[in-house]
Amino acid sequence: MGKMCEICGKGTMSGNNVSHSKKATRTYWAPNTQKVRVVVDGTPKSMYVCTRCLRSGKVERNV
Repeated sequence: MGKMCEICGKGTMSGNNVSHSKKATRTYWAPNTQKVRVVVDGTPKSMYVCTRCLRSGKVERNV
């Protein structure tokens, strides 16, 4: 796990790396997810959350 945000559902995207000669090779891009302790229903829980959700305040961190 760890490559998907448990808040917004953002996951890996796939596509092609295209070189100068137009040769395409498959690749994937993963979101920047961090394992953080958040408060869910009053109890602390460890989750993988993307940095955009952390920055926008969609989760309440348990410090």
